[in-house]
Amino acid sequence: MENNRNFFITIALSVLILTLWQVFYMNPRIEAQRQQQQVETQREQAAQQAAQPGNDIPTAAPQGAIPGGPVDATAANRAQALGAAGQRVKIETPSLSGSINLVGGRLDDLKLKDYRETVEPNSPIIDLLSPQSLPKGYFAELGFTGAGDVGALPGPDTVWTADGTELTPAKPITLTFVNDKGLTFKRTISVDSEYMFTVTDTVTNDSGQPVTLSGYGRVTRFGKPEHASIYVLHEGLIGVTGEEGLQEITYSKIEDDKQIKPGKSEDGWLGITDKYWAVALVPSGKQAFQPAFSYFDDGRPRFQADFLTDGFTIAPGQSATLENLVFAGAKEVATINNYEKDRNIRQFDLMIDWGWFYFITKPMFQLIDFLYKMLGNFGLAILATTVVVKLIFYPLANKSYKSMAKMKLVQPKMLEIREKYADDKMKQQQAMMELYKTEKINPLAGCWPVLVQIPVFFALYKVLYITIEMRHAPFYGWIQDLAAPDPTSIFNLFGLLPFAVPAFLMIGVWPIIMGVTMFLQMRMNPTPPDPAQAMIFNWMPVIFTFMLASFPAGLVIYWAWNNFLSIVQQGVIMKRQGAKIELWDNLVGLFRKKPKTAE
Repeated sequence: MENNRNFFITIALSVLILTLWQVFYMNPRIEAQRQQQQVETQREQAAQQAAQPGNDIPTAAPQGAIPGGPVDATAANRAQALGAAGQRVKIETPSLSGSINLVGGRLDDLKLKDYRETVEPNSPIIDLLSPQSLPKGYFAELGFTGAGDVGALPGPDTVWTADGTELTPAKPITLTFVNDKGLTFKRTISVDSEYMFTVTDTVTNDSGQPVTLSGYGRVTRFGKPEHASIYVLHEGLIGVTGEEGLQEITYSKIEDDKQIKPGKSEDGWLGITDKYWAVALVPSGKQAFQPAFSYFDDGRPRFQADFLTDGFTIAPGQSATLENLVFAGAKEVATINNYEKDRNIRQFDLMIDWGWFYFITKPMFQLIDFLYKMLGNFGLAILATTVVVKLIFYPLANKSYKSMAKMKLVQPKMLEIREKYADDKMKQQQAMMELYKTEKINPLAGCWPVLVQIPVFFALYKVLYITIEMRHAPFYGWIQDLAAPDPTSIFNLFGLLPFAVPAFLMIGVWPIIMGVTMFLQMRMNPTPPDPAQAMIFNWMPVIFTFMLASFPAGLVIYWAWNNFLSIVQQGVIMKRQGAKIELWDNLVGLFRKKPKTAE
């Protein structure tokens, strides 16, 4: 029974290794390979599609239906696509730059000024939206459909007239279109200093007859993005509508189903989300709407999230107004939360995938973010968070370490029981249990410090992986991105030798520090007498070092710092309990020459 503690700890660590290896190690490696190959693959597909006949998909939709047809990818580059798209209205805000296409009134040219593709200061800023004539076309569009003889309605081919040349937070823009039946459409577009566009459409009926219209909105994306969903993060079509609430639809699922139509809704939002960015529509609350998520494989493959409102009738000489919101930008936690509260958008915070354990993940982020604002560095905030977590679980860890210290004190009695009942395992177990009861020892107490770390570890991994605040967040020295692995490797002497190291050999400084602290922590206890357990304990730090080397540096720093604090805490408690600290003896024993076995 003395080995129960080690046995259960071994089980817990083995389960943890398998979970981390499958969920966190293999999937990110697959994702990284996708990121390297996807760009060239998409270019080849676009070139093949452009060369095939029969790709002339009509851009006009029948009345009462949402437009869905694209045009061919004919533009050679972004500059050509923007130049060939017709007149544009410039967008300039503190967070965004780009333009609105007056053909269709589309938002199809948008860059995120605060975010770059890599940590390099001269790296290109992120292109979020692009014209549909590019292989990665991605845009948001609002328009109208109608029944009967209502004339041409605002859609993909509508040419709007603008009353200005630039849209800024202080200067809205108004677009105008008058159709052949006497309907006047005025669209006022305003934008805040972050990522929300407000689109107010006013329709005036001078046709002399009542007209019935429906508003539509769509977010359309051509081709798959460079990386698709993995286990810990949703990327793809998303929305919160109707009684169904949150809808998370992966690219692969919608490719199989072709179209998913939740029930009608009075409020909510829908769009397409990436890891760090999203484009979403928030329909007007004046009319109920039918949301839909679709995949089209005719011509150029594309994904679409759209809505179509119920019809509304405008009497002759009267006007009707619809106000829709378009979010296009970075999924910053504070920004998303403020939009949910200030704009009254139902569950807009679910735009960020906090996961099933959001009750741990969200508080973890809030704590790190709070400490970051105090300390000015996310790495220091993670270190401080580790201390806070240690304090929260101090009573549990304290009790555990005390129990482990008592186990050391009663080892002579345990050896005596084992020798006394060497031939009777049942009596040996009963005697051990009686000893534990008399000495008030919990043999499983040693498992708790390990088990408690698992949800905390997962929550921190989730925060580092999904939150844009952690993206490209520097620490000190060579760690310039806490959300990326340590870029150094011992196999080229941390950059001193001039050759590249394969990905599986990228064992950096912080993973080695983590492995050393884990090794020292395990050596605080006596070596397990069982050879199998002893071998597992000896190799566990090495396995974790290799495995965590590909994890975000922030997570490895947390683990190393947590190990160090655990060593100090356990050492203090053991000293107070009068138990011998085995660390030095165990370290010396590693290098002590083993006595030869007598022949």
